[in-house]
Amino acid sequence: MTGFTGLDKKHNFVLVVRDADVVTAALREALAEASPGERPGLERAVALVGATAAATEARLRADWVRARLASVGFTGDVSSIAAVRALRKAEPRLSLPAAVQLQKDAVAHQE
Repeated sequence: MTGFTGLDKKHNFVLVVRDADVVTAALREALAEASPGERPGLERAVALVGATAAATEARLRADWVRARLASVGFTGDVSSIAAVRALRKAEPRLSLPAAVQLQKDAVAHQE
């Protein structure tokens, strides 16, 4: 996931777009038609997509925040003010309230 829609100075909502059901259906169809040699890899892929699809939106936002922080080289405490600054550096259109909410998701879903 590379970004979210709806982020600008006037709108502070984050919409998570998920298409795991489409991917799962395609993988299951491929699995049904797979040769014995292809089955183990496709079975693993179905399991991975299923695990990802089970993730909550807050968890997906938290993962996105950590990825965006890493993209600007931030390695500090996710709960810090510096993390909010780094997040807004990574996503300049992100409003302060949206950045703080995303930071809270990341803190609540520490690994």
